Amino acid sequence: MKISFAEPDLPHSGAVVVGVWEGKALTPAASRIDEAAGGAIARALSAPSRFTGKKDQLLPILAPPKLSASRIVLAGLGKPESADSGSLQQLGGTLFAHLNAAGEEEATVMIDIGDTASVGPAEAAAEIAFGAQLRSYRFDKYKTKQKPEQKPSLTHLTVATSSANAAKRAYRPLEKTAAAVFLTRDLVSEPANVIYPETLATAAEGLTELGIEVETLDETKMRELGMNALLAVGQGSARPSRLVVMQWHGVESSDGARGRPLAFVGKGVTFDTGGISIKPAAGMGDMKWDMAGSAVVLGLLRLLAARKAAVNAVGIVGLVENMPSGTAQRPGDIVTSMSGQTIEVLNTDAEGRLVLADALWYCQQRFKPRLIIDLATLTGAVIVALGHHRAGLFSNNDELADRLIEAGKEVGEQVWRLPLADSYDREIDSDAADVKNIGGGRAAGSIIGAQFLQRFIDDVPWAHLDIAGTAWSTKDTATVPKGATAFGVRLLDRLVSQYYEKE
Repeated sequence: MKISFAEPDLPHSGAVVVGVWEGKALTPAASRIDEAAGGAIARALSAPSRFTGKKDQLLPILAPPKLSASRIVLAGLGKPESADSGSLQQLGGTLFAHLNAAGEEEATVMIDIGDTASVGPAEAAAEIAFGAQLRSYRFDKYKTKQKPEQKPSLTHLTVATSSANAAKRAYRPLEKTAAAVFLTRDLVSEPANVIYPETLATAAEGLTELGIEVETLDETKMRELGMNALLAVGQGSARPSRLVVMQWHGVESSDGARGRPLAFVGKGVTFDTGGISIKPAAGMGDMKWDMAGSAVVLGLLRLLAARKAAVNAVGIVGLVENMPSGTAQRPGDIVTSMSGQTIEVLNTDAEGRLVLADALWYCQQRFKPRLIIDLATLTGAVIVALGHHRAGLFSNNDELADRLIEAGKEVGEQVWRLPLADSYDREIDSDAADVKNIGGGRAAGSIIGAQFLQRFIDDVPWAHLDIAGTAWSTKDTATVPKGATAFGVRLLDRLVSQYYEKE
């Protein structure tokens, strides 16, 4: 979809969208369109209707002959002081879905929010466009027989504002964010016969075009490094495992503490059968997105490079396929991780933590990062605890945890902190090895997974994001179509820009 910005003017074709405040109060743009339409808006608002101008309400009306437009859409804005970046993004996404469902090919959005909002006119226009762009995402490359009405119709959206040039400038970084989100959504949406460790590594290598250094470790190199925990997960698959290292150099490496990188580590299980501890058949197809954590790391590094973020960052993804076979690891096996700690594998379906154990240790030993954040679709238990509205957050550092919470609120990717404690840690003491990969029962499953990871963290600020409940959506939301969400890309980018680029 093409997005453009223009000075306010009466549209000559397509749909026109104007705003209405709560209580049916017209914005200036709505008043101008109403006058040009011979009072059509006033008549529509005076008719019996549940539309009152509350946030997220829409009221379409046919455009009268006096107006060269196909239809007028009244968009509820809520109270004037309530307009902010998040609500405007939601409005843009909601409008895209509505106009597309109506079969419109082009539309002009004329939303002027006044002086009481927390954002100016240029930023408001950019945020509306950003929301529409996020919602426009589709993964339909494998559909060959779509009917015309099933295909997207809206190809051109114009956002009218008195600050058109400023809006274009405000939209440029948001457009880069959307591209990074779309990359992540694409990777997560691909089937496991297309995205597997080798091809996901190839996708990462494509980031070199943006100035990112990419290095791929094969199984021989990982074996030399002692990454036996990661390799054990993939040993049952015909697809060889990989570990990919991505580096973005945004500041001089000699620039004191700022020269040390921020580190992001992602779980990349490209398909998870559970291994010998095999999952039920129902829903197993969803396990193509058990690599969502790694896809978020790719998307984040792409975004940091695209906007030339003034930080050094490293992204590391452990890529494996967890399959049952005659060579697969068995429940009861003991492996020696890169850290030297031995792990008793009591359940081969608790595999993501084995991958991360070696990836986290490698990251710390090689790069000595300022902080390390891992992302993983680690446990179904976090869905039981938090549903699909928030990701689980675990951290050994209060400041880092607080910053993640605030960044999540600002971009609408919220996290909820859960505890870590010695009492939980004792649950994974093993009789036969240093640690076992599951606890003694089903209780506190997401906490147990985080406690396991913490055993492979040295003295560095660390946070673990369990995104099992937020990586995929089974229904549409304002800015996220059903499917892969890319949860975490915007959250971590905001964390970086807000707290680590301005030091």
